[in-house]
Amino acid sequence: QVQLVESGGGLVQAGGSLRLSCAVSGIIFSINTMAWYRQAPGKQRELVAAFTRSGRTNYADSVKGRFTLSRDSAKNTVSLQMDSLKPEDTAVYYCNADIIMRGYNAAVDYWGKGTLVTVSS
Repeated sequence: QVQLVESGGGLVQAGGSLRLSCAVSGIIFSINTMAWYRQAPGKQRELVAAFTRSGRTNYADSVKGRFTLSRDSAKNTVSLQMDSLKPEDTAVYYCNADIIMRGYNAAVDYWGKGTLVTVSS
């Protein structure tokens, strides 16, 4: 089985920084895409940042210039550096990956359990 485990959430004051990390484990053949989503109370889950299949990095307009996505392919980890945090960044952040397991032909979408980020004003 494949597991995505997030870490790094917490409480921070507005203007502060946090770094989220996601470690992917399991019998993996390849990882097509890796991304971070977030879901604020009462709102739908939204894409924050993602590495696409073509190798590009996409960011939500609301986080451009403040968040930076990075990836360590050798360790199957993806990190999200969040700077200049705002109260509206408060949400549960979820790691997402599109993965082909070893011995299989099709990719499956996997999600972590989420980590809470709270930004106080």
